[in-house]
Amino acid sequence: MLAILQQIRQQGEAQQPAGADRQRQQRYGLPGQQPPQSGPHAWPILAIGHRPIRPGTHHPASSRRTTTRACGNPWRPQRLQRRNSNGSRVITAARKGPHALLIVNRRARSGADAAEAARDALEAAGMAVTPFDPPEGMPCTEAILTGTAGGDIDRVVLGGGDGTLNGAIPGLLQTGLPLGILPLGTANDLARSLGIPLELEGAARVIAEQPPRRLDLGEVNGHRYFNVASVGFSAELAGEMKAAAKKRWGKLGYGIAAFGLLRRARPFTATLIHDGQVKRIKTIQVSVGNGKHYGGGMTVAAEARPDDGVLDVYSLEIAHWWRLVALLPWLRSGTQGRWDDVRAFRTTAMELRTRKPRPVNTDGELVTHTPAVFRLLPGALKVFAPPQPPA
Repeated sequence: MLAILQQIRQQGEAQQPAGADRQRQQRYGLPGQQPPQSGPHAWPILAIGHRPIRPGTHHPASSRRTTTRACGNPWRPQRLQRRNSNGSRVITAARKGPHALLIVNRRARSGADAAEAARDALEAAGMAVTPFDPPEGMPCTEAILTGTAGGDIDRVVLGGGDGTLNGAIPGLLQTGLPLGILPLGTANDLARSLGIPLELEGAARVIAEQPPRRLDLGEVNGHRYFNVASVGFSAELAGEMKAAAKKRWGKLGYGIAAFGLLRRARPFTATLIHDGQVKRIKTIQVSVGNGKHYGGGMTVAAEARPDDGVLDVYSLEIAHWWRLVALLPWLRSGTQGRWDDVRAFRTTAMELRTRKPRPVNTDGELVTHTPAVFRLLPGALKVFAPPQPPA
């Protein structure tokens, strides 16, 4: 009997792992045993929020960014923590997502009621949002510089119309941050030129999901603009369009004001200087486009793009106002250059002189007067927009 027991013991010792295998078995236990919870061989613990997990286990929150509200800077990403074997916690990394400064022009056509909806749309698209409501009278550039000071903002989102966007250009150039557009204005010409959806949710998804594109800027007498600068009928129309009328009537307001102005419009004499040429013209309007759309439905040129590296220019050299009415379908499609009494060309710099100073309109705002020196600023800033379809 003793011989049988001794033989069984010898067989058991022969089957046990030796060396490093035996040490690992002693350290971590045999298959089916729970891993040690404490001591020098305890497994590290990852803490996400308040729920600890162990390596190899599934936790739905471990695959997505978790957030927490912080005073003064809402929706900061929460940091992952690792617990050492001695129980101390070590901060390993922060899961950082897009962080937008949101400025909404409450005086824009849809701005007063859209501030909270804009923030909700951006957060639903996966962005951290820091809203900034500028005090009355604070310029947009100052608001951008104030809102981005000392933070981890990586984009500026503006809710408003084309005038709001133009006013933000100096601040965007100073910070170097890309621009996200929430179209809340009357015409929203830049958004339409870039193919940005006009509803908040779609525009927010573009800002969250699309990489920024480099856009050109136009400049006239030192004033930068996105879409179109003009002298003549459009500038006079911009002067007629009061802010209250735009907010009340929207695009219809342009038609009402244009109808009242049309019969009073008269050609004026001007000198065009570009590409080594000097042309004396009699015109009712000269438009210099960096973008494609302007004036709530007009098109500077059918093939124009805000990143094509050129300015598209046209001059309406018509003798009677009723010719402008006949031109409207072509002005909307950007094919007015086919008419004999419309001069159209592309350039990167030009000068326009008139006998007496005339106002210059950039995207609905009167900013300077003639003589006017225009030039292109290629790839001057970045804007979140859908990919440009091939030409």
